[in-house]
Amino acid sequence: MLVVSSREFRDNQKIYLDQVDEGVELFVQRGKGKSYKIVPITENDTILNKEYILTPDEDFNRAITMNELLVGVKEDIREMFRNRRK
Repeated sequence: MLVVSSREFRDNQKIYLDQVDEGVELFVQRGKGKSYKIVPITENDTILNKEYILTPDEDFNRAITMNELLVGVKEDIREMFRNRRK
């Protein structure tokens, strides 16, 4: 395990990142009570939080086509004009 200041890390990033690639645990200390662990991202990691990744579900199966949407919109417009003439 290696602990360095944020300034030391900033000045020697390549050296420290190479060490992390070799398996060294690296902690960067920044001020009182603020520390960060530097780890490489692997193929198992995701950038997005998993709660934002959607899976196919019944809503997708109920989706309508553009033609179905247009038919519905046209009917809604006709209905609006029918009601307006009354």
